Amino acid sequence: MKIETKIAKFKLLTPIVCASGTVGFGQELIGLCDFSSIGAITTKTITLNSREGNPPPRIYESGEGVLNSVGLENPGLEGFIEEKLPKLKNLKTKCIVSVGGFSINEYKTIVKALGSKKDVHALEINLSCPNLQLKKLISQDEKATYQITKSLRKLTKKPLIIKITPEVTDIVKIAKMVEKAGADAIAMVNTFFSMAINIETQKPFLGNGYGGYSGRAIKPMSLYRVWRVAQNVKIPIIGGGGIETASDAIEFILAGATAVSLGTINLVNPNSAQSVLKGIKNYMKRKKITGIEAIRGAI
Repeated sequence: MKIETKIAKFKLLTPIVCASGTVGFGQELIGLCDFSSIGAITTKTITLNSREGNPPPRIYESGEGVLNSVGLENPGLEGFIEEKLPKLKNLKTKCIVSVGGFSINEYKTIVKALGSKKDVHALEINLSCPNLQLKKLISQDEKATYQITKSLRKLTKKPLIIKITPEVTDIVKIAKMVEKAGADAIAMVNTFFSMAINIETQKPFLGNGYGGYSGRAIKPMSLYRVWRVAQNVKIPIIGGGGIETASDAIEFILAGATAVSLGTINLVNPNSAQSVLKGIKNYMKRKKITGIEAIRGAI
């Protein structure tokens, strides 16, 4: 049974990727999960300078999902290289480093610095963080998405994955710009803008006022967007948004995703990849499917 998949020359032993922000820098999962079930982990987003993140509270459970407004808390590029990067080689899975910035030059600096690091197997460019109080996300603008992707493509030979927001009028237009600019893959979707208000204090539950909504509730919306993009681009898609079970993951693959991304469920069960992978294998066995490629986009 063939469950491996590829993104450009980046080979994943399983089609499961752990989403940025849900597994820290990988070390946090040691002893809590079966790394052989995970094709790759995606680190917390790295910015040029260290960030303390947004004011607390940063997490709020609401309905069938979670609101978060962490605000890209991270040690910065220098801190990542000195403190976190040396430990990545100890993980028994591939590592995708998430890159963020507040200018194109910041993105360029980080991509250049990580381009020669052998334990960085791929780069995910975060153009979609919803809780930084920016007037407009980069991936809400076709031209800006194209320009930054094209600029970064010239700087690295590592697999380049662009993470885009679902908060746009036409996500297909944004995805096409990513493909046109030379990216190897698209990661989608990020969280949806959301908020919750405490009626007793008459203030938002999140310290930042608003944040990004993730979890089970966003799955139908995420799945639709993955399906739409898969119909219109040829590069691989890492699809996610509300995946909790093997059935959820299979839906995304049927919709056209090359790999699936586990996010909020990792906060509930750090070993969720193991049960999801087991369920995918059982489904393939029951359907007499010898390779996962046979069901990709088969809706």
